[in-house]
Amino acid sequence: MAQATITARVDEQDKAKFDAFCSSVGLNTSTAINLYIKAVLRENRIPFEISAKSDPFYSEANQAYLLKSVQELREGKGKVHELIEAEDE
Repeated sequence: MAQATITARVDEQDKAKFDAFCSSVGLNTSTAINLYIKAVLRENRIPFEISAKSDPFYSEANQAYLLKSVQELREGKGKVHELIEAEDE
């Protein structure tokens, strides 16, 4: 099987930490990346969840609050007011 090279730019410190991790589990970086590629091809998806859940904006509580607020505005329960610019204060 012919081999190909993939080049990716990563933060220098991230690379060093990744190399150290791979070494600690008995792999080299190339083998770890090949394991990732094989998992993507086997599962036909990224083999882990990618989400913005760590951002508090996307928390369930905040999303519920936003949806409730939008519904209230649609029902005419909101108030129109002038935008106060920070420079105006």
